[in-house]
Amino acid sequence: MQQQKQPRILIAMDSFKGSATSLEVGNWTAQGIRQVLPNAKIDVVPVADGGEGTLAALVGTVSGKKDSITVTGPLAKPVTAEYGWLDSETAVIEIAAAAGLNLSPGTREAALTASTRGVGELIRHVLNQGAQQIYFGLGGSGTSDGGAGMAQVLGARLLTAAGAAIGPGIAGLSQLATIDATHMDPRLRQTRMVILADVRNPLTGKEGAIRIYGPQKGIPDAETEKWDRVMQGYAEKLTVTFRQDFDTVPGAGAAGGLAAGLTAFCGATIEPGIETILRLQDFSEKVQEADLIITGEGQMDSQSASGKAPAGVARVAKQQGKPVIALVGSRKGDLSAVYQQGIDLVLPITPGPMSLAEAVNQTQQNLLTAGENVGRIWLLRG
Repeated sequence: MQQQKQPRILIAMDSFKGSATSLEVGNWTAQGIRQVLPNAKIDVVPVADGGEGTLAALVGTVSGKKDSITVTGPLAKPVTAEYGWLDSETAVIEIAAAAGLNLSPGTREAALTASTRGVGELIRHVLNQGAQQIYFGLGGSGTSDGGAGMAQVLGARLLTAAGAAIGPGIAGLSQLATIDATHMDPRLRQTRMVILADVRNPLTGKEGAIRIYGPQKGIPDAETEKWDRVMQGYAEKLTVTFRQDFDTVPGAGAAGGLAAGLTAFCGATIEPGIETILRLQDFSEKVQEADLIITGEGQMDSQSASGKAPAGVARVAKQQGKPVIALVGSRKGDLSAVYQQGIDLVLPITPGPMSLAEAVNQTQQNLLTAGENVGRIWLLRG
């Protein structure tokens, strides 16, 4: 019998939120595959869609470097925030490092006063270090201030009717009467700023920052309409100040409206996160050399087809006619839209019924087993 050629496999999986990073899930899957295909050539590429893991995906793939500084956290306490460099002029900021939900207790008071000041301090720092280009990952935000705190650090004056500076958070936005952007740091408009977004939500309305994401940050469901009206007032003042409508821009509602703030005050553009990250990683060239692509995420559902990492990976793979398997913590609902993006097979990694806590604790073993299953699927090709 002729010995079967050992495949070249490219693993590009998003993180399994709450249980493992992109690199970890990729490496565990590779270990499982090697139990069946010990001589397979396996490349693990960490990916992200603009959410959690963006910094690691970009810096790790292009041999960049990480650094950290102390900034003001969302609740005015100092925090150590990590950021990165792709080269001497290109910085990467994951806003959760300075304004993440993990830095907040998730109470109503915290949700209403959480500020993006630390994000502004990070921007100022990388500008001082010579940044000419900044990429922003907006996932995991614990703030809903529309980027107001960030803008204040960078020179904007957000004033009450009495002429005083507004307070922090969306509670502060309820006091906002005028915006003076004439003293913004001039370097902002000389720097290319790119928001890597995995959502298309507008700033306000039923699909906006407050009604969709406010409750997970601690804003009571019964108050989302009230605070959405506050955000609408903010949007109107941005329009008056900059003579441009930022409210309905797809993705403006990302990170509690920080995307809108970055766009208005800093001139940032919003791009599909996964597509830009894969381009920066020269991912298409890596796909050319592979026989099989493996992707995945913690939970796959119909929304995974819109802006999420596995769908982006599959689209690149299908352009070159490569088979794609997705390994997922769980699958939910109709996945027709996911398959239309180019994924050929979705495999849940859990071996049987178990609680979420059990699944999280067993992520490594489940991925080892899933990798072994992928190896055996490959052998079926004959």
